[in-house]
Amino acid sequence: MPIFKTPFNGYSVKFSPFYESRLAVATAQNFGILGNGRIHVLDLPPTPSTPISELSSYDTADGVYDLTWSESHESLIVAAIADGSIKLYDVALPPSNNPIRSFHEHTREAHSVDYNATRRDSFITASWDDTIKLWTLDRPASVRTFKEHAYCVYQAVWHPKLSDVFASASGDCTLRIWDVREPGSTMVIPAHEFEILSCDWNKYDDCLIATGSVDKTIKVWDVRSYRVPLAVLNGHGYAVRKVKFSPHRRNYMVSCSYDMTVCLWDFMVEDALVGRYDHHTEFAVGVDMSVLVEGLLASTGWDELVYVWLQGTDPRAP
Repeated sequence: MPIFKTPFNGYSVKFSPFYESRLAVATAQNFGILGNGRIHVLDLPPTPSTPISELSSYDTADGVYDLTWSESHESLIVAAIADGSIKLYDVALPPSNNPIRSFHEHTREAHSVDYNATRRDSFITASWDDTIKLWTLDRPASVRTFKEHAYCVYQAVWHPKLSDVFASASGDCTLRIWDVREPGSTMVIPAHEFEILSCDWNKYDDCLIATGSVDKTIKVWDVRSYRVPLAVLNGHGYAVRKVKFSPHRRNYMVSCSYDMTVCLWDFMVEDALVGRYDHHTEFAVGVDMSVLVEGLLASTGWDELVYVWLQGTDPRAP
């Protein structure tokens, strides 16, 4: 499959839930420490021998740490920016007309954004200001702020079936479960002894949730009985930056790490590491699995490259 070179360091990659061949990439200059950012909207070619085409790109004054596609409008993207702002883009409009909206409430870097797949009118953002915010597209300000974490919130993700429930992963070493109808978090899991950088819900068993940590491990938790993890996955050499359950197979998940690899796991078997991809030459920080095409993976990293490949094939193969 083809490879796309970005001018800045890659941070996040997301497949469109509407188009099989479309994905968006978040990037940041100077490894996200200082400088500009850029969002790329890419279209995959019909044949692997053809290069990836860029449908559009959007420059930002600060790095872009994460993005998500709207679940209700095929052309809308929400981005989390290093200056704490949340920006809304419409791919159907010229770059000069974007962003169509910008929200400024987080007081530190906005690190994660996730769109509600069941209600489809709302999204959540997680920030280094220790908070999570709930937003809807029709309001100029956030609907609610969730503040219980004692340190940076690195990721917040909606439950795949319950439209009011989400989970958050924090540098305070806890995983929290929230219900927007409740005044506070409904569950606190001391999941790791080091910072938790990522979490994701299982799409087939919605009581299962995975966490990835600076301690190099991935843990799978059952929220019905969370005193001990259901599985502990070892195989990464450095911090686990992102975990993502497969949208097609219950027991599968993908992860990426500061060890520059992308790993594929079957968490229900003893030898859980199914595949290891070492195509990146810098930190691998963004990974996604296509909802529309089974086995289609994408990753990005600080080597300024975006790879798209089918499970079992070499990401570098022409």
